[in-house]
Amino acid sequence: MKICFSSDHNGLELKNRLVEYFSNSKYEIIDLGPKKFDPNDDYPDSAILVAQGISLNDFDKGIIICGSGVGASIAANKVPGVRAAICHDSYSASQGVEHDDMNVLCLGSKIVDFNQSVELVEKFLSAKFSKEHRFHRRLKKVLKIENDLNNYFNE
Repeated sequence: MKICFSSDHNGLELKNRLVEYFSNSKYEIIDLGPKKFDPNDDYPDSAILVAQGISLNDFDKGIIICGSGVGASIAANKVPGVRAAICHDSYSASQGVEHDDMNVLCLGSKIVDFNQSVELVEKFLSAKFSKEHRFHRRLKKVLKIENDLNNYFNE
């Protein structure tokens, strides 16, 4: 499984630690940056790197880290095919994949510490989308909304 990471300046230290930690795992880890601290970078710039990679199927799952996770989630969800969510508890990190086919995990570096983040990323990466009909039915409805709005705005 190919996993990409990105962050803004608030999430840089946590991203770097997570990339290092998961680089020794069974996953192929891609660090999309930034590589150095820039206090003037903005979360949309890091979020789009992951979101485009997910949308283009370059990666299986993505992780974006900003101060709260909110901005990263908002920006990533603007990209078709991205289902990003903020998760600061292990239930949501796995359930978001199992029930909603979440493909981008957003974390807040000011909310969760390194150990919590490792647990959340592990739950996110190990979870699989459920085979239950009700979850596929719901996802089809979400994808229809996305498709209908894309068609509307592209007319």
